[in-house]
Amino acid sequence: MRNDPFFRTYSPRQEAMSRVSQSQQEAMTRPASTGTVSELMDQYIVREEPYYRTVADEVELYEAAYSVRMPMMLKGPTGCGKTRFVEYMAWKLKKPLITVACNEDMTASDLVGRYLLDANGTRWQDGPLAVAARHGAICYLDEVVEARQDTIVVIHPLTDARRQLPLEKKGELVEAHPDFQIVISYNPGYQSLMKDLKQSTKQRFGGLDFNYPEHEVEAEIVAHESGVSIDVAKNLVHIGERARNLKGHGLDEGLSTRMLIYAGSLITKGVAPLAACRVALVRPITDDPDMRDALDSAVTTYF
Repeated sequence: MRNDPFFRTYSPRQEAMSRVSQSQQEAMTRPASTGTVSELMDQYIVREEPYYRTVADEVELYEAAYSVRMPMMLKGPTGCGKTRFVEYMAWKLKKPLITVACNEDMTASDLVGRYLLDANGTRWQDGPLAVAARHGAICYLDEVVEARQDTIVVIHPLTDARRQLPLEKKGELVEAHPDFQIVISYNPGYQSLMKDLKQSTKQRFGGLDFNYPEHEVEAEIVAHESGVSIDVAKNLVHIGERARNLKGHGLDEGLSTRMLIYAGSLITKGVAPLAACRVALVRPITDDPDMRDALDSAVTTYF
């Protein structure tokens, strides 16, 4: 792919990308868009290929979205592979990945930066969003709905044709590097009137839906990641599927692929399957005695 910024973005962003190309000729210590990274960005490079099992056409769709630097939104239940997918795509595209775990105490300053006091006085410290925008990383905001709405709005100027990040406290306007992209994820199952993205935020993103894979694929993933045999992995997936059928009928969320991998990892270490499932699957997900009995019965069916 050419390094021409007009080639790598869709038309509403051409003017913004052109401004960035001009600003790079000034004293901005940004890496050129040649695949090389600065020493600062080196720590964010995904060096080894993460294991990701393609389920549909999500890889091709994401590559197309990145080619035009479209902000992306990944939606799906807990532990279904959203974060692993982003890591895999960062590795595949050879781009730095800066991940932010969002929470309700996170402020806008935590994202964009703040002044810090040290022995020499005050100095400005870029936040992860500003670092990604300056140096051309993929910025991944995990479980973005956990953050306050007044925090989320700071990403708006970066997710439209402006591709800018105002640092109001510093009096600086950061022009996003041509390689910068922002990705967010959240679990639609936890949506509520108090915890959901506003339409003004949602409509700035392209969207990819994620879910737990079909039985054979999920068993393959569990076997690969935990080291158990494929037969044991299939039994774990059967348990997971039965638990997911109880969502909304006593369980807030079903057993995730991640939890099945945890159980398989314990079995690989010599833990008895029944004990491994109790520790990794049943006990973490519910405290209700009746629901625990139901899940324990499901476990004994397969082990």
